[in-house]
Amino acid sequence: MPRSSTLHGSAPDTSKFALLILDLISDFEFEDGARLYKNARPIARRIATLKRRVKAAGVPTIYVNDNLGRWRSDRAQIVDHCLRRSSRGRELVELLMPEPDDYFIVKPKHSGFFATPLHTLLENIRARTLILTGVTSHQCVLFTAADAYVREYGLTIPRDCIAAMDARQTRSALDIFRTALKADTRPASRIRLRSGR
Repeated sequence: MPRSSTLHGSAPDTSKFALLILDLISDFEFEDGARLYKNARPIARRIATLKRRVKAAGVPTIYVNDNLGRWRSDRAQIVDHCLRRSSRGRELVELLMPEPDDYFIVKPKHSGFFATPLHTLLENIRARTLILTGVTSHQCVLFTAADAYVREYGLTIPRDCIAAMDARQTRSALDIFRTALKADTRPASRIRLRSGR
């Protein structure tokens, strides 16, 4: 089947890389949400800067996000919910607002690959290396990274663009990323994108 017909033109990008932003479109209104939000704020700024860099290099951004318990939710409903005046995550969502040409996938569990079209999308983009960012380091980022590894994607997980409730959880995850998953964990500012094409 010709590539152009597989997703009917809904994945027009072609890139060796893809930037994934995990679970940062959130209201952070859950147990330990305040602690996670505090740690997510500094990484969000670095992710926003990284996103601008990869976009300039022709690399697509894919938001992979919890459904916030609303299975009828879509991208617009999730964003609108998180932008409410009462939402703890409002400032962060404004900083990382998905743009019209970004992709947005809703996931039911920890891994971005479980019961989602992520792998199909990445195949159509022809991505071979994933840049994983977001929360939480030792859960959703870790599970997504492991599933990417067994699917033979290369992994770049900038250590200053992931967070958890506390630093120990992130340090433990980074050990696994480096040793078991062979991930490049250099800081975001040192990532080199030779060409997205």
